[in-house]
Amino acid sequence: MVAVTLDLPEIEPLAKGPCDSKIKLFGGRGNLGLAEEIATYLGTRLGEADVKNFADGEVYVRINESIRGADVFIIQSTCSPVNDNLMEMLIMVDAMKRASANSITAVIPYFGYARQDRKTVGREAISAKLVADLIATAGAHRVLAMDLHTGQLQGFFNILTDHLYVTPVILNYLKRQLPKNEDVVIVSPDAGGVERARAYAKKLNAPIAIIDKRRSAHNQAQVFHIIGDVKDRHAVIVDDMIDTGGTMCAGAQLLIDEGAKSVRAAAAHAVFSGPAIERLNNSCFEEVIVTNTIPLQPEAEGSQKIVQLSVAPILGEAIRRIHDDESVSRMFE
Repeated sequence: MVAVTLDLPEIEPLAKGPCDSKIKLFGGRGNLGLAEEIATYLGTRLGEADVKNFADGEVYVRINESIRGADVFIIQSTCSPVNDNLMEMLIMVDAMKRASANSITAVIPYFGYARQDRKTVGREAISAKLVADLIATAGAHRVLAMDLHTGQLQGFFNILTDHLYVTPVILNYLKRQLPKNEDVVIVSPDAGGVERARAYAKKLNAPIAIIDKRRSAHNQAQVFHIIGDVKDRHAVIVDDMIDTGGTMCAGAQLLIDEGAKSVRAAAAHAVFSGPAIERLNNSCFEEVIVTNTIPLQPEAEGSQKIVQLSVAPILGEAIRRIHDDESVSRMFE
């Protein structure tokens, strides 16, 4: 695994000096490393809190400093173990509410349950809506999320929602890594990801292609053929997450079979379930580019193909702008 820190010219730099003392940052155990990076970016420290489990698994939270009248930001990725991290975040929100915080923002770099956003067959739960309601009921006033599975998920929340993108971080890296003066093609892994692929293609002045994928069951899909021209081009498959990696690796091999010079993957969230890391290491990818919205597993840290980029500057800047009542969307214009 290669960890990379990049300058982000698309985002205005933070003014020198520590942030406002009325900002209070707290990190859940789901992604404590990212929370510490955000605190460093803002020139502050993480708040003090006891977050632990009782013997039977129940979560206990106590805030060890005054947050009365403060704008509180709880940084927690609801990644594996999903239910434990989700419950921990809800209890932290409740503790902040009872400690008289002025406002509570749930900063969710990776939003679990996002894929359960509609009924595909009869009698299914729409779990994404349920989780959105739980966060609001716990007492959060705002949600700050990154690269939701679909943009429509913002409408599931009955509280203020800001949707951030990892695009500037990944684009900055790709511009340095892709061969100069050679043809590049941005590839969507399915029809649903065309909008994301188009956003990357526009910035890189590249065409797009689409992988024709049919899903037969959860975490199972078949790759059939490529829509678009990839021959003699450097292909970049862009997606919101890599889960088991099966479809991504099959798509990469199909691109090589269709004449692509090289294939890279770029995704916001390194879910990496089951055999994903082994599949990626044995695949034809030159690089698998992900961010630290989810902590990498120990097996991934030893990979020579996996590159992890930090999104702390984007989240830190968004937190500052929310606190200072400045525009968040202008970060991506």
